[in-house]
Amino acid sequence: MSTMTHRAPQFVRLVETERERVPFVLDGVSVDALAGDTVLTAILTQQRHVRRSEFGGTPRAGFCLIGACQDCWVRAEDGMRMRACSTRIEAGMRIVTNPEGAR
Repeated sequence: MSTMTHRAPQFVRLVETERERVPFVLDGVSVDALAGDTVLTAILTQQRHVRRSEFGGTPRAGFCLIGACQDCWVRAEDGMRMRACSTRIEAGMRIVTNPEGAR
């Protein structure tokens, strides 16, 4: 798989593009989401996965997208866990998708 394909976002925003921009940090890189986005949407408009599994490093993109499956948990840089599908993005959030030990 080419690097370009791997880096392409999972979600492409087609509407509501005029909402206020919300800056956050994703894996050490400053990026923007839009006001009202969930953390999951904010991440998947930047890359193809929400996180890497702590049990082997495989990419995960969420499963149910409604808060029932536990597959979209991510961590803030300070270690706090949050469910990406039901947590709203906030300015200044610092999110990590590649936990210690994941490949």
